[in-house]
Amino acid sequence: MEQTKLNRHEMRRAAFLLTFEREFFPNEPVEEMFAQAQDSGLVEFDQAARNMFLGVEAHKADLDETISKYLKKWSLSRISKVSLAVLRLAAYEMIYCQNQVPGDIVISEAVKLAQEYTSQEDVTFINGVLANLQKDL
Repeated sequence: MEQTKLNRHEMRRAAFLLTFEREFFPNEPVEEMFAQAQDSGLVEFDQAARNMFLGVEAHKADLDETISKYLKKWSLSRISKVSLAVLRLAAYEMIYCQNQVPGDIVISEAVKLAQEYTSQEDVTFINGVLANLQKDL
């Protein structure tokens, strides 16, 4: 089956949805997650989305440690799973894909994703955390 190439926003959305789903099924084999997502027809993803998700998975501990540095009076356990998935995805892209996409665009895309899936309060929170991370990169 030929896979469609997604635009950057669709790719990020697909990687976000897989990252979010992983919070609920942490022990599910990755290939099974991909197969279920593909079979459901609810999530369309391409190799770039797959690679981004796998990158987040590979660096999750480091990403969480980095994100934690920017949480004023918060801990990771207090952040909604949606917000955490958006933060992980954007932090991964900002840290590990710096030469591919400027930080401002990563933040803008993260905000767009957050606006689709969470509250305005969380959108503001995500924007602030990522803006502070960008200053230190």
